[in-house]
Amino acid sequence: MIKHLRPVWAYRSFVLGSVKREFQLKYRNSLFGAAWNIINPLAMILVYTLIFSQVMQAKLPGLGGAYVYSIYLCAGILSWGLFDEIVSRSKNMFLEHANLLKKISFPRLCIPVTITLSASLNFSIVFGLFTVFLLLTGNFPGIAYAALVPVLGLVVLLGVGLGMVLGVLNVFFRDIGHFAGLFITFWFWLTPIVYPASILPDEARPLLALNPMAAPIAAVQGIVVQSQWPQWGSLIYPAATALMLCALGAHFFRRRAGEMVDEL
Repeated sequence: MIKHLRPVWAYRSFVLGSVKREFQLKYRNSLFGAAWNIINPLAMILVYTLIFSQVMQAKLPGLGGAYVYSIYLCAGILSWGLFDEIVSRSKNMFLEHANLLKKISFPRLCIPVTITLSASLNFSIVFGLFTVFLLLTGNFPGIAYAALVPVLGLVVLLGVGLGMVLGVLNVFFRDIGHFAGLFITFWFWLTPIVYPASILPDEARPLLALNPMAAPIAAVQGIVVQSQWPQWGSLIYPAATALMLCALGAHFFRRRAGEMVDEL
């Protein structure tokens, strides 16, 4: 894997330039420009806080506090959003960059790296605002906040692995992209994000254990809601799944990289 990433490092200026260009193009004709990166997540946090904490007065079992449920919800949705953006963009990455792949010679892995960095940048801005909200409301988790780094790194790794597999397959089987979008939607609702896992019936617990996103999302929510360090053992299965997906994606890419340009 390292030898395949070395060419990407050699093209780091190209990758960073692509990330910067994507960020600029996203708001090129917008009156407020990059300020929308702050306005949108800020509005989302305010809406969740107002609707769920003040209007619906939603509560989590066994936990009090005016903002607990909205914090729980934001933590889960933002973490899932990072995963979703990487996968959703990666599944079409080679199709969307077909002209670039045909005309310019560069390491093809620059494309998924650019997507991952761009998604991570967007997430960092949004989660930074969420962190400010935690500080202002007195709900900052303290030293446990540091545990978010490896947990969110695992979320990124899962997104990269699955995105790479889908991206290669989608070049040869275009239905993969449509199916993946539908599958991700169902996957979101089958993951305890808007509801706690404790409300699920006992029969559903073994199925939840098979969901590789359940433990990382629960870990993020546990950190920001209860200042609770993750149960690292629960992350072994997601980590193994992420590594397997990355290895599978790398294998598909190596085997089919030459054929992809012809197929495109």
